[in-house]
Amino acid sequence: MAGSAQHTRAEAETRYDVFHTDCPARDVVDHVTSRWGIWVLISLRSNDLRFYELRESIQGISEKMLAQTLRALVQDSLVWREVEPTTPPQVTYGLTEFGRDVGEPLAELFDRITRRLPPRNAG
Repeated sequence: MAGSAQHTRAEAETRYDVFHTDCPARDVVDHVTSRWGIWVLISLRSNDLRFYELRESIQGISEKMLAQTLRALVQDSLVWREVEPTTPPQVTYGLTEFGRDVGEPLAELFDRITRRLPPRNAG
């Protein structure tokens, strides 16, 4: 068993060297762990949302930053984008299978943090 785990690890290391600045996996990690990338993935974990719904669900994000973050996550195949040909166009976003897979541990981390924090004082 240990041999097969080492073989798998060796294959991954030859395929992606995440410590090298030119590694495509590093770019995906940077996008996912960016200030807003995590919040987009967590917001989309339960429902597909339209752009304005996403903007309202993530307090503090500007339209420009949301658009840039979504563009990067779509390019990385973590998020899909569907445009309905209406006037004005309605754009809906959701997680791809890859996005759900990547977002699951992030959502778990978020849930663990919020469960472990002391209760907030009202007021």
